[in-house]
Amino acid sequence: MFSLPQLIDEDIRAMDLALGEFMERSGSTAALIVDQGGFVITQNGMLENLDTATLGALAANSFAATHAMAKLIRETSVSSIYQEGELNSVLISSLAGYGFLIVVFPAEIGVGSVKYHSYATIGGIVGQLEKAQARAPGAGLDLSDLNLADTAAVFQRVTKP
Repeated sequence: MFSLPQLIDEDIRAMDLALGEFMERSGSTAALIVDQGGFVITQNGMLENLDTATLGALAANSFAATHAMAKLIRETSVSSIYQEGELNSVLISSLAGYGFLIVVFPAEIGVGSVKYHSYATIGGIVGQLEKAQARAPGAGLDLSDLNLADTAAVFQRVTKP
């Protein structure tokens, strides 16, 4: 089953805009949108010294483990998980089954503030993903099936009219 609908340039631009606005409001250092498998769809922020591919994979697996633990205690819903650090913290929020919003922020910023600012961003991102899904129902992409040696079938240059 696909975790992502087919995305076009319009979708990525809308998600990039949402991340940029979120970063301004929240004071976060970095924000990523990843699919269910942890593959990075788009990202924003100070990323020079951040291995976003590994962060995405670990965050997706952490969320899956937390969800499995929740089932063991008969909890049916996990919407976010939080890792508190001395210098930086991470908030991972579900994008309604499409993937995750991963936010890295300075530890001195409270998680409540980051969560508060993330609600509208998550709504906008999920709305864009639903729009993409409605545009091509049944079509989608599982990035774990991607042949890294030949990505031409997935990533193509957009031709401008």
